[in-house]
Amino acid sequence: MNTDQNPNRNPNALNQSVREAWETIAPWWDEKVGAEGNVTQRLLIGPATERLLNLKPGERVLDCACGSGIFSRRMAQLGARVVAFDFSEKFLERARARTTELADRIEYHVLDATDEAQMLALGPGRFDAAVCTMAIMDMAEIDPLFSALSKLLKPEGRFVFSVTHPCFNQPGVKKIVEEEDREGKLEAAYALKISRYIYPYTQKGLGIVGQPAPHVYFHRPLSGIFNAGFRAGFVLDGLEEPVFEQPVEPERPFSWANYREIPPHLVARLRLISNL
Repeated sequence: MNTDQNPNRNPNALNQSVREAWETIAPWWDEKVGAEGNVTQRLLIGPATERLLNLKPGERVLDCACGSGIFSRRMAQLGARVVAFDFSEKFLERARARTTELADRIEYHVLDATDEAQMLALGPGRFDAAVCTMAIMDMAEIDPLFSALSKLLKPEGRFVFSVTHPCFNQPGVKKIVEEEDREGKLEAAYALKISRYIYPYTQKGLGIVGQPAPHVYFHRPLSGIFNAGFRAGFVLDGLEEPVFEQPVEPERPFSWANYREIPPHLVARLRLISNL
């Protein structure tokens, strides 16, 4: 179902179903990824986000859809003062329980990233930077987030977000493994078959194999994501597409660790230009 183009769509009902799914998944997810995140967070998403964010000690950062607070805690370790929020109370329970150090540098709130008014209550012009780690593709609406951030950030403030790569890592992609003879040596060749991309669509899927219930993915092409930021007054000034460069033991044949030349995630930095 292509809900982004459905005139009869009920965003509130859809958003509530998303919340209910994450309330179900959150405890299992937290146990699975632990306090510092899984290998994808540690080797791909986290380092790329840190490079683009380029935090300075004492900066105040807003962590949008913070989940169990993995990156909130990392930013506090880097010297930032963090305000973090999520709409899953169970995730925030885990985040607070895991924040045993530097707790005075992180404050957690129950807020919905699709509700601009809730976000603006945090205080316009309060933040030097904002981050959103692997959550935009889980949001029923993204314009409220970008619009709110354009007011919450200081002039020329930056917003760094990561998503599953819309081109290569979405429900419309099939992973392929083939065997080929390379000068007398049989080797596996890893590739993708992509059957859809340009039109937004909504589909349930798994973020981690084995999770107790699927959750909703909202696929948007690159233009759909970035244009939401451009409409809010941001410009793109940093982009990374991290891949597994160092040896990683794949958990299964179709693990992204085997697809060394295809990025499973995209990390971008938008900057607010006050004179646009």
